[in-house]
Amino acid sequence: MSKRPLTILLAGIGINLSIGVLYAWSVFKDALVNDLGWTATQASTPYSIAIVVFSIATLTAGVLQDKFGPRRIIMLGGAFVGSGMILTGLLTNPTAVMLTFGVVVGTGIGFAYACVTPAAMKWWHPSKKGMVSGLIVGGFGLGAVYVAPLTKALVNAFDIQTAFIILGTGIIVISVSLGATVVNPPKGYVAEGPEDWNPAAAGTGAEMNWREMIKTRQFYFLFIMFALASSAGVMLIGNITQIGSLQVGLEGAVYLVSLLAIANASGRVLGGLISDKLGRVNTLILAFLLQAANMWFFMSISTEAMLIAGAITGALCYGALLSVFPSLTADYFGLKGYGANYGLVYLGWGLSGALGPVIASMSFDATGSFTNAYMISAAMLVAATAIAFMTKAPRTAAKEAEGELVRV
Repeated sequence: MSKRPLTILLAGIGINLSIGVLYAWSVFKDALVNDLGWTATQASTPYSIAIVVFSIATLTAGVLQDKFGPRRIIMLGGAFVGSGMILTGLLTNPTAVMLTFGVVVGTGIGFAYACVTPAAMKWWHPSKKGMVSGLIVGGFGLGAVYVAPLTKALVNAFDIQTAFIILGTGIIVISVSLGATVVNPPKGYVAEGPEDWNPAAAGTGAEMNWREMIKTRQFYFLFIMFALASSAGVMLIGNITQIGSLQVGLEGAVYLVSLLAIANASGRVLGGLISDKLGRVNTLILAFLLQAANMWFFMSISTEAMLIAGAITGALCYGALLSVFPSLTADYFGLKGYGANYGLVYLGWGLSGALGPVIASMSFDATGSFTNAYMISAAMLVAATAIAFMTKAPRTAAKEAEGELVRV
């Protein structure tokens, strides 16, 4: 086997590790509030803007990489993330940071994140799509594990402004350098794989562009499932320390943020590997049902041990979605137009970034607890499960002729 597939895979993991600053925003937020006197709302707004811009930029980058290839888009994305961080350090006022972090960094993350997975998938055999997707997006989830303590150390040694500048410089050096190595395979390239692998049985073989994809019901099923199921994980990640304080009496349990990041990344890797064995839709059903049960469990959490168990379960299930949906999109609609195709599916995740926080805040404002949010999230996950049972691979022209419909 050529070393190139492994090189591209490792470069993709490294790029996502370097740009994974989004999930560590809570550390930046604390420093902006405590050291610079920002209000909590002012410190939360750049993060919210970045999530929305991230999901939109992923779609834009998908279209661009299908046309120009991944290397230039990844390098541009890495430069945007690093430059946005440096500008945030130089212009630390709330309005400016909405642009420098929310727009510039958010755009850069979307550009780089959107390109590394499809490029790596094209170098590996289709039977390994779940593994490749899981490892690469797992790198993004792990970013918070080192970014959070590193930022804390930089803030303690210098200040928040200097921390942004140092992190931004490092991101540019690492992500742009690694991005320069990421290319699509040459025309006619065929990856090595198991001889008995059956593309039809795996639900692969169809090649659709985004215009063809949006005419299929499978696209809307994937979009809705992604939005409904991801909302629970987004809600937990954004409110876990408050949940710990409210239900268990834990104050300042910052370790929960790192715990969620590790479980989130692990879920991405495990979800990808499991989906290669059990099938994508079967893996989604498993994750949906486990997360629904976990939401009911959260209503009774009263000890630190229970909170840790619930947080780990929730992050594992959420992480699995971020590796299975990319692989399922490639299975159903092919790799030729994958960038734009997954960019559209990924907007479902962007919608969950609004649904999760809104459900949580409405529940807390109305009752002073998250109980209603847990129940609503569980119901949404059950609805996603019902859709999953109706989700089957699109018909290719050959299957139409034979009257076949393959279940993944």
